Amino acid sequence: MKTKSLWHYLSSRKKETVLAPLFKMLEACFELFIPLLVADIIDTGIKSGDTGYIVRRGILMIFFGILGFTLAVIAQYFSAKCAIGVSSDLRRDLFYHISELNYKNLDEAGLSSLITGMTSDINQVQNGVNWALRLFLRSPFIVFGAAIMASTISPAASVIFWITIAVLIFIIVLIMKLSMPLTAKVQKQLETVTRSFKENITGVRVVRAFNSQPSEKRAFNTNQDELYRRQIKVGKISSALNPLTFAVINAAIIFILWTGAINVDTGVLSQGQIIALINYMSQILVELIKFANIVLIVSKAMACFKRVKNILSIEPVLANGAKKIDASSAIDIKLENVSFAFDKKGGNALENISFHISKGTHAGIIGATGSGKTTLINLIARFYERSCGSILINDIPIEDYDIASLTSHISLVPQKSVLFRGTLRENLKWGNSEASDEECFDALKDSCAYDFIMEKGNGLDLYVAQSGSNFSGGQRQRLAIARALMKKSGLLILDDSYSALDYATESHIKNSVFNHRDNCTVLTVSQRVSSIYNSDIIIVLDNGSVAGIGKHSELIKTCPVYNEICLSQNFNEEAN
Repeated sequence: MKTKSLWHYLSSRKKETVLAPLFKMLEACFELFIPLLVADIIDTGIKSGDTGYIVRRGILMIFFGILGFTLAVIAQYFSAKCAIGVSSDLRRDLFYHISELNYKNLDEAGLSSLITGMTSDINQVQNGVNWALRLFLRSPFIVFGAAIMASTISPAASVIFWITIAVLIFIIVLIMKLSMPLTAKVQKQLETVTRSFKENITGVRVVRAFNSQPSEKRAFNTNQDELYRRQIKVGKISSALNPLTFAVINAAIIFILWTGAINVDTGVLSQGQIIALINYMSQILVELIKFANIVLIVSKAMACFKRVKNILSIEPVLANGAKKIDASSAIDIKLENVSFAFDKKGGNALENISFHISKGTHAGIIGATGSGKTTLINLIARFYERSCGSILINDIPIEDYDIASLTSHISLVPQKSVLFRGTLRENLKWGNSEASDEECFDALKDSCAYDFIMEKGNGLDLYVAQSGSNFSGGQRQRLAIARALMKKSGLLILDDSYSALDYATESHIKNSVFNHRDNCTVLTVSQRVSSIYNSDIIIVLDNGSVAGIGKHSELIKTCPVYNEICLSQNFNEEAN
């Protein structure tokens, strides 16, 4: 997608973007008059002993304070509203874009990078926008405003103001230049920590089964220590800002007091004017410290926005065609000399694959682990793009089809059965959003899931935990099959979907699929001969190549690889 600048997201909320700094600068105007009022009280009220004058000026100062506070609250409201809106829009665009990426894009980007971008990076952008709208213009406005106001009091004394501002700007730019690259490295290391954490959470059973907690803890501590070291390095550079700023400002105040005492003694300046100059210098001190911190926050936000923008700039490698697939019939599949490699630097995962699966055929794909079975069906479903060769769907090149149209007519049960948190009804209706409860129950019966669902109670309102963790592996597989059967599609792909099922359950489901899928092409991927031996056509894969194609009775005689698989599983039709 075309990447958008941060200004694009701000411009969609022009009112808040303008009003937030405007109200802040109005508040700053009232703050700039306070030192003049203090000087007036000292030089006029106190000097003449006019208590009424002092009280009136004091009330005016209180009024300015209340008005300034009100303006600040309004500015905070608009800046917070804008910042939250920008982060919401950015998070939505990022989610939509990620959902459009294909498998290859996701592999290259990395899950940890996507998670960090969706969470930490966008939160930093939100924080940066909030601070920038409130203070990024206000602080320079007060700094230069204080210097100008000081010039009206004493042009000679104002020289020190301009010199001080120039020195402090140099310090801020230097620290920002040093900290920004380090901030990007901190976020990169945060990805590593996130990845380590995610792998240990998702693979907790494996970690404990191999008693690898100590080594995983050490690895996590190493990554965490590196993150800590980088954050400390950034912190050390950032922490130098305040003491340097205080040192410069205090030196300027000392110079003002020294020269001011001489000017008061000679009658050039009054005591109130000296106090006003010191107050203006104090305002510069406070605002420059704020501004320096804002610069660090904004620079971090910009580094994070750049990371998010890099994800948004990822272009899907799959070309999207315009043709719509015919939904009224089964799908015909033809592969001609298809090869595929996950990485250009590595070898091919599939090499010169050619076969033809006619409409309505029940085809089986079998091979040892790593032979390329899942990779092959991912190419047919257009999750990946083949490296060379051609894939024809209904005699039309697969890249000519609109991807959404193609995938909407393919039902897939993946190797790892994935369920989503919610109700059982919501999960089943992923296959058909318009399905009735009766259709849902029919699919559950066909997948042998009806009985255990009814035993649990609540029927279709049964709660499904995240990833379906409140079901066993076999139950998840049956529910995933039921969801696929709900989708009236021209191609049904079962990718090792019987691996957690017993033979009786598998046989029942296969019969249901064969009986109810007359107008559908079925691809069954399995390592078990019993799952595919009665298919119309069987494709045998070996190390990414086709080792044989035919029926079971033919392959058992002509294909050594298939014969070896049958022997290793002690398979024969009579025993099955």
